[in-house]
Amino acid sequence: MSKIVDSTPRADQFRMPGEFEKKDGCWLGWPERPDVWRNGGKSAQKVWVEIARAIAKSERVTIAVSHQQYANARAMLPPEVRVVEMSTNDAWFRDMGAMFLVNDETGETRGLDWGFNAWGGLEGGLYFPWDKDDMAAEKMCEIEGLDHYRGPMITEGGGLQCDGQGTLLTTESVILNPNRNPGLSKQQAEQIFYDYMAIDKVLWLPRGCKFDETDGHIDDLACFVAPAEILLSWTDDENDPQYEVYAEAYEILNQATDARGRSLTIHKIHQPNPAVWTAEEASQVDITADATQRLDGYKVMGSYINYYVGNSVVVVPEFDDPYDQPAQQLLGKLFPNREVIGIKNAREILLGGGNIACITQPQYGT
Repeated sequence: MSKIVDSTPRADQFRMPGEFEKKDGCWLGWPERPDVWRNGGKSAQKVWVEIARAIAKSERVTIAVSHQQYANARAMLPPEVRVVEMSTNDAWFRDMGAMFLVNDETGETRGLDWGFNAWGGLEGGLYFPWDKDDMAAEKMCEIEGLDHYRGPMITEGGGLQCDGQGTLLTTESVILNPNRNPGLSKQQAEQIFYDYMAIDKVLWLPRGCKFDETDGHIDDLACFVAPAEILLSWTDDENDPQYEVYAEAYEILNQATDARGRSLTIHKIHQPNPAVWTAEEASQVDITADATQRLDGYKVMGSYINYYVGNSVVVVPEFDDPYDQPAQQLLGKLFPNREVIGIKNAREILLGGGNIACITQPQYGT
């Protein structure tokens, strides 16, 4: 049984771990929505299976699936992957799922449930309705028997990068966007992060990458690979539309210190080449009034930052791109004790609006 805790994580000595810390498991949804995923998700489902299989080498994997797709998912997925029936509006578990907090003294894990409105609600959100997605975090905690907190603002896990030692990396374009939290100030947001994630310092970047439908999630731009160590997406081409975003982020982070006063080591990872929807791909997505329509030439944001770090693996997208292998080589150096596994055809996730980090919610444990 799970209950909502009438307190704050900081008061109860819970903190948000870094992405690279120990995990008890990983949660994913199942793509099937025909106005988001081409061919009713059939192409993407094959990629989900490869991702689940890769992560299951490292920790327990749970896939949340609708009643209609349960039998299909169970048949496609390997037996070591747990399949649970759960109604959702789509499959973006990083953003709508429970974030998991740990208490280092007791070894206890609790959930954190932020409000979710599909990246902007009726003011730029990507689909309607989102009510089932907003319940996913509570359902996850109920399944795991973990108590949880309800965070007092709307945000998504993909917009938050933590070092596990009191430092948070995020973007103003998401957290302070009036389509999520109208009237919220930086000071108010920082207080919420202080109380609900045990954050002592927020490193604010003004924006995320261009062509990112989420208003600029940090998980395409930069992430912590260790305390005081950041991986930043990059290009040397000053004519590239992303260059000014990367250069701006580098300048800010290069002058910043973390919650413990340490300067940051910044590693640059070259972005994949730009990508757009093809006419054939666009023709395979249903057109409805409930989801953003993708058309021929619609630009999408690819990034090697958008990976998943397990206990013994790093699962990274491949785009059939010359930079695929250099990206994996760099990640191998940054995570020398983990196997780097490239996922071919990760473009299928990209077409839906994100990538591997976006669809995976790590469940931490001490």
